[in-house]
Amino acid sequence: MTETVGTPNKHYVNKAPFDPDVAVTLTPEQERYYMASQWRLMWWKLKRHRLAVVSGAFLVAVYVSILISEFLAPYDLQARHTDFLYAPPQSVHLFHEGDFVGPFVYGYKVSLDMEHLQWLYADDPSKVQPLRFFCNSGDYKGSKYEFWGLLSGQFHFICPAKGGQLFFLGTDRLGRDVLSRILYGARISLTVGLIGIIISFSMGLTIGGLAGYYGGMVDAVVQRIIEIIRSFPSLPLWMALSAILPVTWSPLLVFVGITVILGMLDWPGLARAVRSKLLALREEDFCVAAQLMGAKPSRIIGRHLLPSFMSHLIASATLSIPSMILGETALSFLGLGLRPPITSWGVLLNEAQNINVVALYPWLMYPVVPVILIVLAFQFLGDGLRDAADPYK
Repeated sequence: MTETVGTPNKHYVNKAPFDPDVAVTLTPEQERYYMASQWRLMWWKLKRHRLAVVSGAFLVAVYVSILISEFLAPYDLQARHTDFLYAPPQSVHLFHEGDFVGPFVYGYKVSLDMEHLQWLYADDPSKVQPLRFFCNSGDYKGSKYEFWGLLSGQFHFICPAKGGQLFFLGTDRLGRDVLSRILYGARISLTVGLIGIIISFSMGLTIGGLAGYYGGMVDAVVQRIIEIIRSFPSLPLWMALSAILPVTWSPLLVFVGITVILGMLDWPGLARAVRSKLLALREEDFCVAAQLMGAKPSRIIGRHLLPSFMSHLIASATLSIPSMILGETALSFLGLGLRPPITSWGVLLNEAQNINVVALYPWLMYPVVPVILIVLAFQFLGDGLRDAADPYK
């Protein structure tokens, strides 16, 4: 079949009235999917990642618990039990001599080994000490506390029997309850990660956004700074900066200083990701249109460019928080981070540096367990968010 050159093609138009119900038929599920926003699509995809959902729920529960650490801890942070130094963990029982008693612990039978100069502990079946829940009595040592340092209280979720002891995870060299100190230490260790990521996130978005939007000399200078910072090993650099903090600083100032150091050294990775995304997006039509309409660079970056890949930034931030928690733990473990009376998981692990202590009193290593669980939970949640960041795949 041949066509004459220059002859226009014929167009056929259906003159029947348009009926949308006949033209396109969608099921309710399809319509719900096509009308959903990107954030809703991300949530639907994240829910299919069961491990990420469980990890997220665990992290929410842990972060909520730091708000009520005083209520959850059986004892106050600094409560000392001088009669029970290095006491081993107590086991919870339900039955005593075949009879159901409910949750209880056996009291200690204490003796002194003069040959090895060591206290020896054993369960005393004659001392049955039932546990008490939601107790508001001040009849045992260490029951009173200052809620967030503002209000006095003595209401606890769980309490020992009257005249008894309750050391689920044992005690340390000063007779302080390890479980209570872990619960209090979570408040500091987890807060370091949140405040640090806020600092890192702000610097990464600002510096990376400027480098990616303007390019040229600004981009070159930013890239050289990032390369210099990334060329130093992380841990020695943290140690060097932490060592210059004045010894005369209060524990609160040391906490602020450590948090700022961790946040300021974590921004290069995020800045590079933002810079690469903005280099690609700044030439898109919607960005050029905003420029032609007279929008300022700050508005273009903040309202048009960054929101287009905010899901990826959230996933990156989630994966960065564990590194800051590990950084604080490592510095405090080495004695260069937080110092008593501030209590964090790293400070607690600092007491377990001696191998003889670990061999004789292994429960002093228990603070490493929440560190591992929190880091794994953040990793699983970050993986789920990273997969859900592109819901159309």
